[in-house]
Amino acid sequence: MTLLLIFIVFILPVAAIASYQHYKIGMQPAYDANETLLNYEIVGSGENKLVLLHGLTGSLHYWKRELESIKKTHSLLVIDLLGFGNSPKPKGDYTLSMQLTAIELILKKEGFNDGNTIIAGHSMGAMISMALLEKQPTWFKKGIFISIPVYKNADEFKEIMSSHSFVDRISTSKFSKYICMIHPIFMSRAFKPDNLTDEVYEDAKKHHWMSYYYSLTEVILKTDLYAIARKISDKDVLFIHGEKDTTAPLKNALKLLKEFKSAQLITSSEGDHQFFLKEAGFVWSTIQDFTISEKKLQKTISNEH
Repeated sequence: MTLLLIFIVFILPVAAIASYQHYKIGMQPAYDANETLLNYEIVGSGENKLVLLHGLTGSLHYWKRELESIKKTHSLLVIDLLGFGNSPKPKGDYTLSMQLTAIELILKKEGFNDGNTIIAGHSMGAMISMALLEKQPTWFKKGIFISIPVYKNADEFKEIMSSHSFVDRISTSKFSKYICMIHPIFMSRAFKPDNLTDEVYEDAKKHHWMSYYYSLTEVILKTDLYAIARKISDKDVLFIHGEKDTTAPLKNALKLLKEFKSAQLITSSEGDHQFFLKEAGFVWSTIQDFTISEKKLQKTISNEH
């Protein structure tokens, strides 16, 4: 009787939700590189063009904080990556190449490929930004990489995540595909990380297991950032990083930075992986100094300003 009750109350609902999530993806069309348009917005009217790419499970709303100053100096193209936010979520393997192709359509459509654009991103978005800078070097004059995750291999990633919360550990483990199928169950307010805002957390529910799982395994864990960096070592780039980032340790980013001839680094002394959500003004002012000022930034500054 007890086993039957457990099956009815726990196992059956979980199986039903997982089956429905799998069914929804099965009903999605396959990815069409020529027709699939991402969801995006252009914010601001400044003369400096800036493309912003969010991280894993994020959305374009990640960037909508303290925009008053940056909107005056920059035109921001904020994009929902393929499989996230309100962008299409087709069937596919969500490789780096797939993400780049989808973004390129939008950049060409809106004229952000004119050679006067700055490409920027956070976390996985920083990795994609660097890859896009390497693939289309004539489109961009500078690159900005915020909280970029640099791992030697999947084993190092697992070791780093082993010290995180249970939710973080299981959602980045070999079971992540299956956990993601039932994310409507555990992505309640009770499980919301302290470093995410309510709006960003709500948007994080919009992905499906395929876009999450393959973005993690194909983009984050398989992209060779060192090989990419060596090909664009002459580019003018800026790294912005939180010194207390335990997801993407600063020491790893520092090793990657050395591959560039003129890279600059700005750190937030108290910042974690999502420090932009608390220190948006600090990040925007740093970007403005880097993109429109002739002065050289200090190698490292504190967020205590």
